[in-house]
Order: sequence, then C-alpha cells, then structure tokens
Amino acid sequence: MQIAILLFERFTALDAVGPYDVLSHLPGAEVVFVAEQPGPVVNEIGSLRLVAEAGLGDVLRPDLVVVPGGPGQNAHMDDGPVLEWLLAVDAHTTWTTSVCTGSLLLAAAGLLAGRRATTHWLAIEQLAPLGAHPVEDQRVVVDGKYVTAAGVSAGLDMALDLAGRIAGDPVAQAIQLGLEYDPRPPYQAGSPRTAPREIVDNLRSRRLTILT
Repeated sequence: MQIAILLFERFTALDAVGPYDVLSHLPGAEVVFVAEQPGPVVNEIGSLRLVAEAGLGDVLRPDLVVVPGGPGQNAHMDDGPVLEWLLAVDAHTTWTTSVCTGSLLLAAAGLLAGRRATTHWLAIEQLAPLGAHPVEDQRVVVDGKYVTAAGVSAGLDMALDLAGRIAGDPVAQAIQLGLEYDPRPPYQAGSPRTAPREIVDNLRSRRLTILT
C-alpha cells in the first residue's frame, strides 16, 4: 500500500509527520513524501526541512494521500501542478485525506464538493465557498473515501482512525500504544469552545498572520 504525503513550502510539520508516524506502521505500508520537485521542503517556520524523495510526476497511483496544511497552502489554491496532481491521483486512491487547511486544497480541486469536511477552526468559513459542507464540532470527518482532520494535532486522530479502518482495531490500538498516544494536556485550551475567551479573541485578531 503506497501512502503519499504531499509537501509544499511552508507546510505545518506535525500535519505531515503526525500521520506519517502512525501510517508508516501499517503492515505493507510504503510511505513516500512527494512535492512538486524532489528535495528538501521547508516548513512554515523556516527552521525544519523534510526531504521529498519524489516529484509529483513520480507518484501516480497512491492508495492513500495525505495533504497537510500550513500557510504555504495559499500558494496552491488556484490551478497549478498541485491541484492537477490531486485530481489525477484521486481517481485511483482508496483514501484521500487532509489535515488542517489541507482540506482547502482538496476543496479547491473540487474533491469535496457537496461533502462534509473540516479544517482548522480559524479557516472553517473558507470551506463553504469552495463547495464543501463545513463541520465544526468534529476532529475527524469521514465522507466516503474522503477523510479530513481539524487543526494540526487532529492529524494523529485521523491517522489512527484510518489505521483501524485499513488494518483493523487491534493494529490501530497497537500503533497507538506503541506511540503512547495518551493525551492529557496541561490546559483545556485546545478548542475555541474551551479556551479562555481572551485567548480565542487574540488568535482571531491575528488570523491573517497565522494562516498566511
């Protein structure tokens, strides 16, 4: 099973690496990082690089695609190689997935038209104009073969959900245990529904600097 994780300049690292750390443990998994051109791709902060061993033209029939988010997603929302590749490979995938604002790329490609989907809470209003039906209260949304995760850390939940669907619950549970994924955050501030109002308002006011 070939799993293609898309990279682009200024991606969010955990969006890609979180699903990688789960899905790479599936039996028979072959994970490939893919970008417009092979080589190092810098994250949104500019201090970390992942190496794409393949270009878009090298990965034509993956079984599963993961599209991360990050500010760099904005550069690919119009017609171009990334959207063309997503459309082409989606014709062959068993699962087409995204984390955070990666769902906006899927929607821009027309793949989420009329489908339920989610994204980072600061970008949720961008889904409807792209034809999707936004879901705000779920970390992982499954609609047919399309699986979208909310912001950043939700990519781990999505990958474990997929692992269970692909290989069965015991395999997914073993992966979870191996990763010791047992989140107990020191703050209840991981959602706009539970975070202090002043923190939510501050992030909303900084939205353009966070997502662009």
